[in-house]
Amino acid sequence: MLLELTSLDMNLAKLFYDPVAGEFIGRHSYFLEDILHDRAKQLVIAFSVFAIIGFIGSFFIARLKPFKRELGCLVMSLALATSFVTPVKAVTAVQCPWSLEQFGGHETYSELLSSRPQTDKPGRCWPGGHAATGFTLFALFFVLRDRRPRLARQAFVFAFALGTVFSVSRMMQGAHFFSHNVWTAIFCWLICLGSYYYILYRPASKAEKASEAQPVSV
Repeated sequence: MLLELTSLDMNLAKLFYDPVAGEFIGRHSYFLEDILHDRAKQLVIAFSVFAIIGFIGSFFIARLKPFKRELGCLVMSLALATSFVTPVKAVTAVQCPWSLEQFGGHETYSELLSSRPQTDKPGRCWPGGHAATGFTLFALFFVLRDRRPRLARQAFVFAFALGTVFSVSRMMQGAHFFSHNVWTAIFCWLICLGSYYYILYRPASKAEKASEAQPVSV
């Protein structure tokens, strides 16, 4: 919302808009649409399916049982961080850049918290769905945080980079403003954080804290 107080959204969108052609430069890009959008999304969906299978298997397979809570947290995070997008889009009814008058469309721009102009085609563009496909992998950071902190940091970098690439690709197509994707990243992070605290986080007991505080005698 603070970003809407600036012209950053519009300025970035104009970088990807070709006024001569009257459309965004990536609007009909095979690579952006078929590879970076459709195929990439399918890979993340496949990963989610394997996570679900792993979680179910943790109830029966001895090797997976020690990771039952981690797998449960992963499944919960992935499910919530992707499923919130569609209903929120329907409620907010924010238009995509490619639908706006400024970019060759017919719809009127309105800020997130302002009333929507009358239209027979409500927007479905806030938050960013494809960005969520990448940022939902923040879940890996929290799942690995306690057991493998170094690997967790690498997972965070991967998730952030993937979400950013997905975000920029959709901005190049005119599907989202920059702020749409920023909020998507924030929501995904908070959802994954909440899932971690609900399932995995265990505060240190008073006895553990006391033992750590005692000086070691030589």
